Amino acid sequence: MLQESFLYQEIHEQPAVLAGLIEHELDHIQRIAAELRRRHLTHTLIAARGTSDNAGRYAQYLFGAVNHMPVGLATPSLHSIYRRPPQFEDALVIGISQSGRSPDIVSVVADGKRQGVATLAITNSPASPLGQAADYVIPLHAGEERAVAATKTYTSQLMTLALLSACVAEDQDMLNVLRQIPDRMSEVLQLSETVARAAERYRYMKVCVVIGRGFNYATAFELALKIKELTYVLAEPYSSADFLHGPVALVEEAFPTIVVAPTGVMQEELVKFIQTLKKRGAEVVAISDAAEVLELARVPLKLPVTVPEWASPLLSIVAGQLLAMHLANARDYDVDRPRGLRKVTETH
Repeated sequence: MLQESFLYQEIHEQPAVLAGLIEHELDHIQRIAAELRRRHLTHTLIAARGTSDNAGRYAQYLFGAVNHMPVGLATPSLHSIYRRPPQFEDALVIGISQSGRSPDIVSVVADGKRQGVATLAITNSPASPLGQAADYVIPLHAGEERAVAATKTYTSQLMTLALLSACVAEDQDMLNVLRQIPDRMSEVLQLSETVARAAERYRYMKVCVVIGRGFNYATAFELALKIKELTYVLAEPYSSADFLHGPVALVEEAFPTIVVAPTGVMQEELVKFIQTLKKRGAEVVAISDAAEVLELARVPLKLPVTVPEWASPLLSIVAGQLLAMHLANARDYDVDRPRGLRKVTETH
């Protein structure tokens, strides 16, 4: 049964994981944040792969908006293969990895440490090579993740980044929102049966696009990755702006388009985007709490809670995880062991 799978259990463990992360690491993160403020950092560079890379995309928006700090995604092969690392100067170098064992991610953080800049590891394995390479380590406290597709480690990465951003900014309002996320996430998980029924409609889907913008640009990438990993559907992620610059030509009658559009600054733009898609015949699946978005969708997946837009990726991806899992189950695939994948992937 699906409920007995590791993936189902780990998706549903996420509220407890995030609550435990806040309980065990908030004080530690506040101490790290105080030290980082004293270093007068000018920018952040994040090294990650796969799901962790999508957490880095979230940090690009969050650190930029809240901490006024530009964030770049590292080019690990410059460190691990070309061995020609850039000069980091006044950077914070962050390595994000569930296992902490990928040599290319470790090499970026190690080069940062050699250059004397601040380095931070965010990992579920603090004793890993990545944890040992960094000045500071924040454990994810996610417990063992036995399903190949990452779920609870992703949301714990998002939570860690959000806590760090809030602590550096000394923003108690942000921290209060984050303390409420585990309970709000439990409410989102109640969507499971609704999502399962919706997934049946797309059992034979071969291609789709996933759209997000702003803070949920990362959600589009992570949801598309989960769909590809679990269902083998060619799911391509885009921002709504990028999609209109060419790829919109793909859209034809009944073309499946998943739009992540919770309440926020981007809502009005995404409503116009969905209207444009519908004129071209697209079939829209909407993940949102906003009535005007849901009314436009062929398949509305209503988020039962509303949070500030910057925090919404922590919740919208849970609906996406449920969709990918139920779609894989509808297609009779093993949700714990996608073909050709391993839990730990070490790249150079």
